[in-house]
Amino acid sequence: MTQEKMLLVEDDEVFAQVICRAMRQRGYEIVHATSLIAATNCMETEVFDHAILDLNLGGHSSLSLIPLLKHINPAMQILVLTGYASIATAVEAIKLGANNYLAKPADADEILAALVQDNDGSTDNAGTIQEPMSVRRLEWEHIQKILKENEGNISETARQLKMHRRTLQRKLQKKPVAR
Repeated sequence: MTQEKMLLVEDDEVFAQVICRAMRQRGYEIVHATSLIAATNCMETEVFDHAILDLNLGGHSSLSLIPLLKHINPAMQILVLTGYASIATAVEAIKLGANNYLAKPADADEILAALVQDNDGSTDNAGTIQEPMSVRRLEWEHIQKILKENEGNISETARQLKMHRRTLQRKLQKKPVAR
């Protein structure tokens, strides 16, 4: 039996080393790319069974890789990881063909569970039921949704939210609120 191949697109070297080591210990052959260009180069030479994509790669979004990966291997399982989770980006990732979306920090077991949950046809969500989001987190998610609808236009987003533009900018500069 051949090893399943996994592509990790992650610009955080330390996190990438930890995940690569953990996946190799679990029997996967893993290739690490630190940028969109490096990932595209890897896709030209190898076909992968799985992909783990960090959403934010040095200011660029990895979402553009999803259709390319699915074109090469339609059965590929794709997981999008991000430190700045929002419902809008999760929906977009799933619409593009990602199988799952996971907020950082996440350990190797959580990543692997999210990545391969559909391979055997089962989706055991009993262990992944999460608590309801806090009001502050709901606000963050709503702001992200409206900002995405306005294609990143902060002034228009602030008008729609009936919020001063500077207040919105301060909220956006903060890290997302935990659940």
